[in-house]
This record gives sequence, C-alpha cells and structure tokens, in this order.
Amino acid sequence: MISNQILQTTLDGLKSISRVDFAVIDTDGNPVVSTTLPSGGYAAGVIDFVKSPADSQEVSKYQYFKIYDESVVEYVLIAFGSGEDVYMIGKMAAFQIQNLMVAYKERFDKDNFIKNLLLDNLLLVDIYSRSKKLRIKMEADRCVMVAEAGQRKEINTVEAIKEYISAGTHDFVTAVDENSVIIVHEMTEQNHKGEMDRLAKQIIAGLEKDGAGQVHVAYGTVVGELREASRSYKEARMALDVGKIFFEEKKLMAYSSLGIGRLIYQLPMPLCKMFIREIFEDQRPDDFDEETLTTINKFFENSLNVSETSRQLFIHRNTLVYRLDKLQKTTGLDLRVFEDAITFKIAMMVVRYMKYMESMEY
Repeated sequence: MISNQILQTTLDGLKSISRVDFAVIDTDGNPVVSTTLPSGGYAAGVIDFVKSPADSQEVSKYQYFKIYDESVVEYVLIAFGSGEDVYMIGKMAAFQIQNLMVAYKERFDKDNFIKNLLLDNLLLVDIYSRSKKLRIKMEADRCVMVAEAGQRKEINTVEAIKEYISAGTHDFVTAVDENSVIIVHEMTEQNHKGEMDRLAKQIIAGLEKDGAGQVHVAYGTVVGELREASRSYKEARMALDVGKIFFEEKKLMAYSSLGIGRLIYQLPMPLCKMFIREIFEDQRPDDFDEETLTTINKFFENSLNVSETSRQLFIHRNTLVYRLDKLQKTTGLDLRVFEDAITFKIAMMVVRYMKYMESMEY
C-alpha cells in the first residue's frame, strides 16, 4: 500500500502546480493527508458520497472524487473550490493518485513474489502464472546476491542499494531484515564473475560510506531460469556464512570460490568432534599458544616454505625447524610433509566451524 508520506508529497506537488488545496479522506471520513482541511462537517458528506454510485460530486464548493483499489473505494479526494477548472484539476489529481496506488501495489506484489520464490514457497505452476502476470521474464541469466550491513545508521538500505547499482526494471532488491538485503540481478555482460564482483564492490563502498558499519556481500552461481533463483539464493547465504567462518578478512565472497570451506560447512557436528578427537585426542589446534599458532599460520601462508616463513617471522631457520619439530612431537603431524599439513589445515578449519556453530547456539 502507498505510504502517507508519498500521498502528502504528491498533494504538496499538485498544490504548488495548480494552486488548489487538496485533502485525502478515508471511507470513514477521517483525514489521511491534506494541504489544508475543509471546514467542519465534511465527514458525513464523505460517507454519503462513498455510498453513492457517483465517481465525482460537488458539495458545498468542494469537489469530491473516488479513488479505487481494485473496484473498491479506498479514499476520497477533496479538491477545494467549484467550477469547471477545479473539477478538471481534481480529476487529474485523482487520476495521479490512482496510478500511484497501482504502481506501488504492483511493486509490493513483485516484492512478495520474489521473497516467496527465493524461499521455495511457490509451486512451479504458480511461478509461471505469477511471473507472467507481473511481467517478469522466466528465462534470463540471473544471480542472487546477499548484502549484510553491520548497522543501518538511519539509512534505507534497500533504496540506497538501488542507487549504488543503478538497478533497472529487471533487477529486484528486497529486504530480509533491517540489516540484510537480497539483490536478484539480471546479467548484462558475458563475464558474469567480473560483473558480479563490480556490483558487490559498489554496494560495499556505498553502504560503508553511508555509515552502515562493516559490510559483507556474497553471491551464488548464475542461473538461466527464474524458477532456479532459489538455488542461487541458498548458495549466496552459504557463501556469506562460510566467509564469516573461514575468511573473516574478506568482505566479498563468491560461492564458486569457497573451496574446502563449503564441504566443512555441511559436515554434521558429531562427525567434526570425532575427527578432532581422532587426530588430537584431548587437545585442539586452537589450544596452542599464540607463538605456535602464528608460526603455523605463516607457514601455511608461505606454502610450507621454511626459508620464507622464517624470514617473515624474523627468526632463524633453525628456530622455525625447532618449533615444527616440537609441534610434531605434540600432535604426531609434521607440517613439512604435505599430507600431514593438509590434515592439520583441515582440522584447524573444522575447529573454527565448530566454534562458530557453538556461538550460534547461544
């Protein structure tokens, strides 16, 4: 439904052009918005007018016009004055408000349709029929993106994102909650990944500039049919979660680049706990001291290169070798051996996933 703010802005604009005052009254005779209210006693006249078969009527130097919502009277527009000129101005004003209501209703219907589509709340036959009614193409390359802001700071996230990406009539932007927004983007370029990356960076830069706090954006894979958009949405949601767990430093995540994190994210917790017990028994990778963890992470960053790791840590090569030997005695894993390094890396990722899931439970 159209908001009162939009109605008030419309009446103010119409008055500035026509120099005629207007008031929008509901069917019970209560004022909704106005440039100025008519004199007392108009409520009874509005109620009688709503019950009458006429679409317009002049009463006591006021012009009354009915505004419909699907053949049902929703409002009565009152134009102040009498005569042919005021009648024509009032008629055009009523027509303008009627069209605004239709446009906002269609927008609302599209918003609900997209939300239900992404949440798999529609049958296939409903998707086809409603998309046709709402004039949404069934076949087009689309990708779903999810943007999550740390805090809103009084900004309208949906409207802001529409401005950042210059969303056309083929894109849909809808809110999930006060901090999360879904963007269903219709592709316009052959390089899909490049296009989505640019889009995501525009959103991140725009929201952070407007004070939305730390922003994370993730997107799924491109789908060719509207009915498959829910799959892209699920992928985007997973990418957002996996990014928070394993790639904290990254603001932008693509489902296609999640790697082994995507597999670990789908493991059941009992299996994760059993895996960690089998490798470390009563100890976990995050139980090591800060120096050991820093050494391990830097060793992995440098692709198991001892010389480069020792150089970046500002320690002697032998010191690094001593630390790795000590770790091997504790865990039974030699990080200089590729297979052991892979096992240890996966174990660290599993522990991070377990900690994340435990934090979500509280």
